[in-house]
Amino acid sequence: MSEEPLPQTPAPTVEFCYRHPTRETGVHCTRCGRPICPDCMVPAPVGFQCPDCVEEARRDFRRGPGRAMRSGVVATKALLFAIAAVFVVEVIVGGPQALFNGPSFRRLIDLGGLQPFLIADGQYWRLFSAMFLHGGLLHIGFNAYALWLFGSSIESTYGRTRFILIYFVSGFLASAASYAFGPVDALGVGASGAIFGVFGAFIAYNYRRRHLALAAANLRWAMTMILLNVLLAFGFRGIDWRAHLGGAIAGVVAGTIAEGAGGNATQRRMVQIAGFTALIVAGIALVVWRTVEIRQLPFFDEGVAFFGR
Repeated sequence: MSEEPLPQTPAPTVEFCYRHPTRETGVHCTRCGRPICPDCMVPAPVGFQCPDCVEEARRDFRRGPGRAMRSGVVATKALLFAIAAVFVVEVIVGGPQALFNGPSFRRLIDLGGLQPFLIADGQYWRLFSAMFLHGGLLHIGFNAYALWLFGSSIESTYGRTRFILIYFVSGFLASAASYAFGPVDALGVGASGAIFGVFGAFIAYNYRRRHLALAAANLRWAMTMILLNVLLAFGFRGIDWRAHLGGAIAGVVAGTIAEGAGGNATQRRMVQIAGFTALIVAGIALVVWRTVEIRQLPFFDEGVAFFGR
């Protein structure tokens, strides 16, 4: 009978306060997850928070529910202007009836609508151009209001660069989802996929702070909005729920990525770069898969000729 040595217990990982790098600690901020020492611990309803998160919560409280610091909202205004400018072009090209009903099917294709046959034929730019087109005054009105509401909040929270990344990466994935899982004879237009991405980031931001009263109220409001959109998707067949769902999922992930993770700024930046890159690659993979599938259809050439004529 041989005597086996007892297994060695691995040494505990030593962590240091992110504000005081020489102080060891085993406590983490309940909001951001970063390690904090006793001097940085601020008592919270659950655990402790770091001074940075406490100050951020105070700023959120001063803004009030649903409000944002409008003065620094530049990218949101630029996107609204671009969408409005394209709509003016739609009305000029489509005639007076385009104001309320949008341009004709053929005009929307000519202007860059999302059409699967044409995308599979190599017109990949349609995955982005469709985000600036709308089917009438009511369509653009709803989207513009939602973009101003959520875009202002997210841009004020994350900053201009990260907001733009969230908007366009989510919009691309929304278009990719519509292209990958929608019917091949469909035509998609609208900024709603990208706006749902911004809405998803709004959910991600508040979910991380759900122990705060303001964040909890925002989440309840967001759930009401989700329920309303689900009912609308069932009630109106023209709504592209695939783009909405794809954009919302991408937005939740993008919003989480935008905050980053890690103990220092460099690590957080690397996480952000890797995360957004992974989202873009996922969208490209969807597009490639669907393109191969559509090109194998026996009537692919006829479809390209019909929609591209």
